[in-house]
Amino acid sequence: MRKIDLIVVHCAASKGDVSAETIRQWHLDRGWRDIGYHYLIRTAGNLEMGRPIEQVGAHVRGHNSTSIGICLAGGFGGVFDATDDQMTTLEILIRGLLSKYPDCEVSGHNDYDLGKTCPNFDVPAWWQKLNA
Repeated sequence: MRKIDLIVVHCAASKGDVSAETIRQWHLDRGWRDIGYHYLIRTAGNLEMGRPIEQVGAHVRGHNSTSIGICLAGGFGGVFDATDDQMTTLEILIRGLLSKYPDCEVSGHNDYDLGKTCPNFDVPAWWQKLNA
């Protein structure tokens, strides 16, 4: 098993809901070998699997080898439009991942690529507030 020390939250930059299979096709069309994310959270809060967690993702340059990528459907135009159901699922998923990988840092894609707004909110501040 690969070493995991980072959980990175993204948004799909989609107009509303989108499936993991749709994102997979977008990424295949770009020449990637699979969907770049390990998980997708749909707007209704349901969780879909992406790339197997045992495989290195393709979601944050320079950090893929030790990270898990979680994508929220939506977020088109740099707008934070995640639903309450998505945020609840995100919290539950991250807590579950931290029980398996307790030394992980939780962050957003925008923390590693200053040219990006994805996932359109401050993930470390959100996570800190939940755990205050």
